[in-house]
Amino acid sequence: MAESVVLDPIDLHILRLLQNDARTTYRDLAAQVGVAASTCLDRVARLRRSGVIVGHRLQLDAARLGRGLQALLSVQVRPHRRELVGPFVERIRALPESLSLFHLTGPDDYLVHVAVADTADLQRLVLDEFTSRREVARVETRLIFQQWDCGPLLPPHTGTAGTVGTGGTDAGPAADSRTE
Repeated sequence: MAESVVLDPIDLHILRLLQNDARTTYRDLAAQVGVAASTCLDRVARLRRSGVIVGHRLQLDAARLGRGLQALLSVQVRPHRRELVGPFVERIRALPESLSLFHLTGPDDYLVHVAVADTADLQRLVLDEFTSRREVARVETRLIFQQWDCGPLLPPHTGTAGTVGTGGTDAGPAADSRTE
């Protein structure tokens, strides 16, 4: 079970502002929240130590980098055993085309969000990096026509304190060392 962290309204306000712009200076953040800059710095440091803030993310435009085609790959691994899954996960995470990797329940074991140059590049990726692996039993490809960002995680306004769970998962792009 994940540990919980009790957050007061000031903590929640700081988190909302940082979600919208993680580059906000402590001086500007403190002014918007209504506390001293040193208090703001201490609170953000505590939020990092407690695991509520897990990283910062630089978002790139894949199309401007020559990867205008994005797809979701549903992957079934057989047999689904730890000694095969570990190396598979590390290999997929290391691919420059991989944007996100999810371990799932259901008929598919993994969902991989990839960005490639075009359909020929997608075909190369699927054949050379996925179906060529002995443990990969099946890959289904779905092209992404359009994508919208959602969020932020916290509600836009609340006047009460809240509890946020923290835990030992390495989920989400903010926890990914490639994006920090």
